[in-house]
Amino acid sequence: MTVTANKQAQSLEAVAAGVSVFAGDDLEAAGIDSLEGVARMTPGFTFQASGQSGLQPPVMRGLTANIMGFSSSVALVVDGVPTLRGQGFDDNLLGIERVEVLRGPQSTLYGRNAEAGVVGIVTRKPGNDSYAVVSAEAGSRDKRVLRFDASHALVKDSLYLGVAGEYFEQDGFIDNTFKGRKEDGRERHNGRLALRWTPDERTDATLRYARRDYRDAGSLWGAVMAPRGTVRSGTDSWNDSTAHTVSLDVSHDLAPGLRLRSITASNEFIDRILQDIDFMPADVLHVSRDHHFRTLSQEFRLDGRFGQTQWLAGFYADRDDHDLSFGQKIPLGSTTTSATQKGSSTAFFTHWNIPLADRWTVTAGGRIERDEVRFALAGGREQSREWTRFSPKLALQYQWQQDAQVYASVADGFRAGGFNAFAPEAYRRYQPERVRSFELGAKGRLLDRRLRYGASVYLMDVQDMQVQQIGLPGQMFLTNAASARPVGVEAELQYLLGSGWQIQAALGLNRTRFREFRDGANDWKGNHNPLASDATGHLGVRYDAPQGWYAQAHLNGASKIYLDAANKYGRAGYGVIDLMAGRTFGHTELSAYVHNAGNRKYDTIGFLNGTTTIYSPPREVGLRLTHRL
Repeated sequence: MTVTANKQAQSLEAVAAGVSVFAGDDLEAAGIDSLEGVARMTPGFTFQASGQSGLQPPVMRGLTANIMGFSSSVALVVDGVPTLRGQGFDDNLLGIERVEVLRGPQSTLYGRNAEAGVVGIVTRKPGNDSYAVVSAEAGSRDKRVLRFDASHALVKDSLYLGVAGEYFEQDGFIDNTFKGRKEDGRERHNGRLALRWTPDERTDATLRYARRDYRDAGSLWGAVMAPRGTVRSGTDSWNDSTAHTVSLDVSHDLAPGLRLRSITASNEFIDRILQDIDFMPADVLHVSRDHHFRTLSQEFRLDGRFGQTQWLAGFYADRDDHDLSFGQKIPLGSTTTSATQKGSSTAFFTHWNIPLADRWTVTAGGRIERDEVRFALAGGREQSREWTRFSPKLALQYQWQQDAQVYASVADGFRAGGFNAFAPEAYRRYQPERVRSFELGAKGRLLDRRLRYGASVYLMDVQDMQVQQIGLPGQMFLTNAASARPVGVEAELQYLLGSGWQIQAALGLNRTRFREFRDGANDWKGNHNPLASDATGHLGVRYDAPQGWYAQAHLNGASKIYLDAANKYGRAGYGVIDLMAGRTFGHTELSAYVHNAGNRKYDTIGFLNGTTTIYSPPREVGLRLTHRL
């Protein structure tokens, strides 16, 4: 399989890092239509439960980022366009060619907020061959889904159009006994549009537009002391958030083996919610957000070859312009705090893949990046901070058999510093978080290439760790009060047994504990890093019969996590079984599924400093009808 994890086309086995790759057709066949589904099949990768659509900060190799920091430990890159926050870290997997999950620090190629890894999504390029698939779905809680993906050549060999869309609606499961209704219904509308132009054999230009609209009711929240799945709320809660991206991707072959690529993008996410947090008839406590995140970015890449050496050089620049507004209703009144946060980044980077001998290859790269952040409360004085960072990477790979490689690597990563927008002035600023990672790995194929495997061990040193602290009641902020040394093991395999059987398995073990962390008089040394599982696992089995029917079962699980540095609140470990079966009739497929077949409850208990439970979704049964042209 060819991947572009290093921003150049390489075979999966040639990448000296832990990489999980999922083809779009395989995800569709398995009924996986979200990044959360991808994470379940990836070792060491999970999402924080937030109970709100469009807000799911990622967790990878024990590193995460608090929502209030407006940053992430993992970058999401869709067709070269980055999302560097937990807000808007989502994708509906419409019209995709593949998803690549690259684990370990990737700041050399992707810059800030890629200190733990990158999730890369490559959408399908429209071409001369027409393509169309449409599916309709119905399920539990009056679930209704319609999805389509189509492309067609408007002018053969020159101009092509691709469109994809989704409508999703489902009733909630949380009973509001005061209003006599369900409180957490979900509705979203998603779409992609791609217009591709190839005026000659050397030039390829694609204009893309993508949009996601969330029109939900309340978050999946309830009071810790209330009966599960029950509230008595008199306050209407809602989520009215929108993400949209416009990009122009142009590549041009300057000469044989020499290509220039430009990606220009505008990426926006509007995070608008109002959420009751006392869940009682009187409007005593609620919170609201009206955040507007805007990022303009430009990247140029020049790549080529010197003999067998593959090289890349690039320039990246972006500009952030964020409007932030946070409201809070308390018994003594209401407060709203508004602020602006602006910033910019400029970087030069290079990456080389150099054969040393018949079996040895060295990978080397570096990135010099300057980041600036400016912050101001409404009507207040603007404050600014800036940093310059160099992020190197070095890896050595040995191909000891035709289909087997081992590698060793060392890489640096970092997460941007910034301002605590809604904290007192004394706690306003925090520094970048720095990571150095050491990794040993092996990957390859066995049994006539029917079994693909990958395994790695890693050790990371995390300095100036950004951690959440709590001052006076209602005050939460980030400081650089801790350090940690995550260590872990990851393994995955895909096995085609023959006769229609497939097995896929993944296991991630991670130990991330604070080496030091003092919070006032408290010492959290030795405690678990919040939100990081010690173990994640996946086992999938599928059988495709010659008669056209199939059946599959997936078992996904994760160990216990904690929400706070004191390790007082958290979510218990769990295992969930998903089942699916179907049959094809020519171009049409009918399938049935059961998600969370055992109706396992794995609630996150103690959110908002011990007051709130984030509910896990119950069992869901559904039917899907798909037609391919």
